[in-house]
Parts: sequence; structure tokens; C-alpha cells
Amino acid sequence: MTTPKAAARAAEDSTGFRIAARIGYIVLGIIHLVIGGIAISIATGGVGVADQSGAMEQIRAVPAGVVLLWVTALGLVALAAWQIIEAILERDPETAKKWGKRAKLVGTAIVYLAIAGTAIVYALGGRSDSSETAQTFSAQLMAAPAGVFVIGLVGVGIAAIGVAFVVRGVTRRFEKNLRRPNEVARKGIVTFGVVGYIAKGIAVAIVGILFVVAAVAHDPENAGGLDTALHSLAQLPFGTVILWVVGAGLGIYGLFCIARARYARM
Repeated sequence: MTTPKAAARAAEDSTGFRIAARIGYIVLGIIHLVIGGIAISIATGGVGVADQSGAMEQIRAVPAGVVLLWVTALGLVALAAWQIIEAILERDPETAKKWGKRAKLVGTAIVYLAIAGTAIVYALGGRSDSSETAQTFSAQLMAAPAGVFVIGLVGVGIAAIGVAFVVRGVTRRFEKNLRRPNEVARKGIVTFGVVGYIAKGIAVAIVGILFVVAAVAHDPENAGGLDTALHSLAQLPFGTVILWVVGAGLGIYGLFCIARARYARM
């Protein structure tokens, strides 16, 4: 009987599966490039939805957009499956670290599957609204016993993930997961990674803060997704400049993801 680890090793050795997972990094990069572009457009007076839903809408509008959405979904599903395989095969000798890494890998896989699900919805002609979903989720939780406390915890957890992104960028911890290209390429990729991780971390942390604010104010309308978070930046002093910088940073993170498709250790 084949064990889960044996099946995971067989999948890990599959060239086709590796290629599909690397395509997942490429489409993830494209999504962030589109989101960054929408954020910059908003900062300069334009309109748009600066999140995964808005990115899928933009992709669907281009020639062969539906085909690209299906490629996006399949690539992200393959990338999610790769994260799960890595979790199964995690070899860290320290039990606490091993399970911590497994939890992170599984959590990342869930995020990729959620984005893939959004791509499928748009490929089938539907649409979604992350801010509306976040507000509905918050309202349902608030109606439950201790729901406000749970929303606060969710917000703190999301904000902590954002901080982790920033730390990963500042410390350049992501480098250990990359194969070494030549010196010139390495400097460019590392720069993209540092800037991109910090920008993405700021955006994710703001999403978490919005959930905390919703909990404190007992108002689910304060909660929101990435689009709400980015629009809230525009309301700050010098908000237009901040939003422009974060949007550019998200685009740079997209370039890093595309480079990662080539240089990721897999």
C-alpha cells in the first residue's frame, strides 16, 4: 500500500508537476502586477477594485481572458498541491519547528486555492467581492457568542501575517528558498523580494487592522479585504503617495514571483 509520504515523493519527482507549480508562481506574479497597477490607478484618480477579484476582472477582459483564467486556476492549484507535498515531506529534526513549517505551508496552500477559486468563478462568468465577503463574515461572527472577540483575534492574526511578510523582506529570509542565479540577476531578484515583501506585508497588515477596528467598533462595515485596505491608505495624510508606493511595491512583488518561477528551490 502506498503511503502518503511515498506518494508525495513520487509527485515531487514529477517534471510535469514541477512545471505546473512554477506556472503557479508566474500567474501569482501576474495577479500582483495587475493589483499593483489598479492601486496606482486609484492613487492617480482612477477607479478599480484593487484585489484578486479586480485582477480577475481585468484578466477576463483581455483577448483569450477566459483561457488565461483557467490557466491561472490550474497553476495555483498545482502550486497549492506543491505546498501540501512540502508539508508532508518536511524534514526539520525539531518537532515544534517541523509542525510550524507545516502549518505555514498548509496555510499558504489554502490561500492559493482561494485565489484559484476566484479565478474559476470569473472563468465561469461570475464575480465576487472580497470586501462584501469580509463584511458578511464579520456580521455573522458578531451575531455569535464571543463573536466580537473572535473577529479581533482574526484581525490580529492577519496583521501578524502582514508583519511576518515585512520581516521576511527586511531580513531577506526568502533568499534561502531561491537557487543562486548570476550576481547581477541575484541583486535584482533580492531587491524585488525585499521591496515586494514589505509592500505586501503593509497591505495585509492593514486588512488585519480593519478587522480589529470592526471588532472594537462592533461594526462589520469597518471590515474589508485588500481593496478596502488600499482605499483606506488614500485617506491618510500623503495617502496618494503612500498608495502609489504600496501599489508599485505590489507590482514589484509580482515581478519577484515571476522570477521565483525560474529560481525557486523545488
